[in-house]
Amino acid sequence: MAPPHYSRTYHRFPLHFPVIFGGAPFVAEGILTNLSLMGCSVMSDREVLCGSDVRVSVLLPNHQQALSVELGKIKWVKGYEFGVEFIRLPLEARRRLNSTLRVELIQFLKTRSGKSEFQELLHPNV
Repeated sequence: MAPPHYSRTYHRFPLHFPVIFGGAPFVAEGILTNLSLMGCSVMSDREVLCGSDVRVSVLLPNHQQALSVELGKIKWVKGYEFGVEFIRLPLEARRRLNSTLRVELIQFLKTRSGKSEFQELLHPNV
């Protein structure tokens, strides 16, 4: 479970990408369920411990090479899902993460804007 004082700083985008993660002495697979600048959530049938250090490789679509998080820390565990804070990312991985999230943010804002415009069309005087 998350410590009572734990809170997120950045918006997490709901995405679903395959991941490979590991720590001493295991390697496992899972599905990334959301992603932010500083962390992600992963669903896996592998049991992990809160506070453990892990490496994470995210298999992003349209990329030949996985996004590699050299060092992450498991911040919370809830059943088959856990949250990872990114501690150390190589510069190129940080750039690719930023690029991926920029695309998601633009899509999020377009969707949000579209809903507002749709509401204004239905209720122009509100």
